[in-house]
Amino acid sequence: MANIVSARKRARQAEKRRLHNMGLRSNVRTSMRKVLRAIADGDKAAAEAAFKAAVPAIDRSVSQGIMHRNKAARHKSRLNQQVRALA
Repeated sequence: MANIVSARKRARQAEKRRLHNMGLRSNVRTSMRKVLRAIADGDKAAAEAAFKAAVPAIDRSVSQGIMHRNKAARHKSRLNQQVRALA
């Protein structure tokens, strides 16, 4: 543990931020899992609805610095590709 007061404060802030980011990251992963589950079930309507809900969550994670913009674009592209492939 740090001895300097400012270093202790930084450690507290980092832990708070880490927990907050974990929650945000979990929400994004959950929304992506919902899309994948709907695709696995073969339900195109549910997959499209879940995809429309997942895209803003992914974009929000980029704006908050949780995910890199290229990674977000890759996820959105691949999910969209799978949703469109459903007959």
